[in-house]
Amino acid sequence: MAVAGCGTHQAVILDRAGATVAVANVLTEIEWTRTLDEVSTARAVIMPDGDCCGRLGRISTWRCRLVVFRDGRYCWDGPITGITWSLGQVEIRAQDVLAWLGNRVPHADKTFTGADLTEIAEWLIEDGYAPDDPGHTVDVVDRAGISGSRVYSTSIGQTLDHLAQLAEAGLDYTAIGSKILLLPETHLVPVGRLSDTDLPDGLEVSENGSSLATRWLVAGSDSSGVIGEAGGVDPYYGLHERYVEQTEITDQTSADEAARARGRASVPVPVVIDTQSVTISPEAAIDVPSLVPGWCLDITSASTCRTVRQRLKITGVTVQETGGDDDKPGSESVKVQVAASGAETP
Repeated sequence: MAVAGCGTHQAVILDRAGATVAVANVLTEIEWTRTLDEVSTARAVIMPDGDCCGRLGRISTWRCRLVVFRDGRYCWDGPITGITWSLGQVEIRAQDVLAWLGNRVPHADKTFTGADLTEIAEWLIEDGYAPDDPGHTVDVVDRAGISGSRVYSTSIGQTLDHLAQLAEAGLDYTAIGSKILLLPETHLVPVGRLSDTDLPDGLEVSENGSSLATRWLVAGSDSSGVIGEAGGVDPYYGLHERYVEQTEITDQTSADEAARARGRASVPVPVVIDTQSVTISPEAAIDVPSLVPGWCLDITSASTCRTVRQRLKITGVTVQETGGDDDKPGSESVKVQVAASGAETP
């Protein structure tokens, strides 16, 4: 059985064309994240050695990629978006492959009628990368099971914003390395379990009341005039109404589906669980590279006044390692964030 362990990281910097620009032989700090329905980030602090300084002086944002390995396993990859050169070190900040879609717009007019949301998302991604592909793949884990009608116009709106709106209608996405995963928000496949013994520094359970909405109204395009509706007065919470506009929606069915998807994520009030500080025990029966947002962990905890015994969706992962110094040894911490949504609520 796999255990979390205490991982050791390696990092390399690749040119846009794929050539190795520099290898981080002395990596003093590394942090990489995975995030559901958002762009994840990574940060590396490198102490130059040998001819590495000259090589690190030639790296450039968006031209180069940061690639991270944990115990030799490929775990993170994306364009460098920030560099700071200082005395004795170089700090590199990067975002995952989805970041390019934040700098792209639709390159063609496209209309979808009654299409599964994964089909729409695939088109947005492939169209976004089509004129200049940095290297990506798309893996449809399963169809969203939600049909929608959407219209996109050439050069109108950022591609990543369009993708994020699909996520609000019942689709999940995340990036693992250069691969973009598409999956339904009802995906409840577990990749491990955690209990209080696996969390020596405890966890934090929180409710965010600002996320509550018992009735949703989703307005489509002006030309369609449709307004989707879901929910109403809740017997427990009362009435909390929200109105949003999604101008890509073109028919009543799609607007209603979007309203229902938002309702599933906001009633009951979402419960979010964060592990704290140096978190998951190295003996915990989980495989760190398998902690992928969109999959689930079975959480059992009675360490707070809010007892938790539930299968919860992974929404974020943060892995950090410090190289240490003569006075303090290096260490790794693995933090995970999970949340209950409508799909996980008993």
